[in-house]
Amino acid sequence: MRTFGFAEFMFIVEAARWTLALSAIAFVGGSLLGLLVALARTSESAAAQWVAAVYIQIFQGTPLLLQLFLIFFGAPVIGLDINPWVAAGVALVLNTGAFLGEIWRGCIQAIPHGQTEAAHALNLGYVSRLRDVVLPQAFRIALPPTVGYMVQIIKGTSLAAIIGFTEVTRAGQIINNATFQPLQVFTTVAAIYFVICWPLSLLAARMEKKRARALAR
Repeated sequence: MRTFGFAEFMFIVEAARWTLALSAIAFVGGSLLGLLVALARTSESAAAQWVAAVYIQIFQGTPLLLQLFLIFFGAPVIGLDINPWVAAGVALVLNTGAFLGEIWRGCIQAIPHGQTEAAHALNLGYVSRLRDVVLPQAFRIALPPTVGYMVQIIKGTSLAAIIGFTEVTRAGQIINNATFQPLQVFTTVAAIYFVICWPLSLLAARMEKKRARALAR
């Protein structure tokens, strides 16, 4: 058994890169999937709306921890041998896609209906209406809640420690098992999460205030 010192502190700090890498994978993959979900939810196809709604209900209605378990331990049952990196990435992308899809669906539907009617009057096709009229306006509305949700993604990566993925929380568990000093170890883990998430929280709040001032003019 050893004491908690600088080497142990640096081990936890260096694990933050894997937290950030997993968060980036979840955000990029989840954004692409979420855009498809949002477009399906706001499309004129009843089948696409139904499929997207079922997907959202499944991934919003079950815990992320359970989704990690099902993917990591369920994949070998069907003959797929995946490592914690892949399992964590897939689970977080699917989970993020469901939440961002619903956030962006609300932003798309927040665009005044008159904008769509004007696009129809200009004889714009579906793709042109989305690209040139709807999505640019929805993007400005979606930016603050999207940045705010990135905080949830970062904190959600901590659950990947359960399946052996070595990010900040898992690194803290490893050091705690070696030092038996949980107060120092997990205070450090909490401080690292705070340092990562706090700027994003401030940025989201600032964006929201800026948008509120713009609407008040």
